[in-house]
Amino acid sequence: MRDLGADRQPHPGGTLLAHLDRVRERLAGWGARPALQLAGLCHAAYGTDGFPTALLSLDRRGELASVIGPEAEEIVHLYASCDRRSTYPDLATPGGLFHDRFTGRSHAPAHHLRRDFAELTAANELDLAHRNRDFRAQWGPELLALFSRFQPLLTQRAWQDCLTVLGPGRHGS
Repeated sequence: MRDLGADRQPHPGGTLLAHLDRVRERLAGWGARPALQLAGLCHAAYGTDGFPTALLSLDRRGELASVIGPEAEEIVHLYASCDRRSTYPDLATPGGLFHDRFTGRSHAPAHHLRRDFAELTAANELDLAHRNRDFRAQWGPELLALFSRFQPLLTQRAWQDCLTVLGPGRHGS
């Protein structure tokens, strides 16, 4: 990510690289397997629905896969492709559709990919909320509601972190 300029890309809480590393560390703290941790480190490689700056174009997916492995790259691609507004409401519903912002198509990812997506989403947003009081004040209640819906997909450690960072009394503090 450093070679792609993530250390020079501004991001809330410092640089994009610092954020990516904090997301990886948070996932590691939750006991995530190495592939999910690597996906956390690279989750913004193709840009996201909330952070449009891409470090790599989609035609370079093979390059990223060769560095982090195909399993981690699949998670990165899924995360980047998410149309959040359309996908978030039904992500935890078995058979709920995942809407791809790159293709405009919808599909139902396997349960393990839904879990990975939910964990990565939580780690990403919790990093922002933990580091930025204004972000937490503005988005904390909405994020807590989102992660409450995602709870069936989250590990116990991830859910506890959601409550710690976003729980009652934390939104404006």
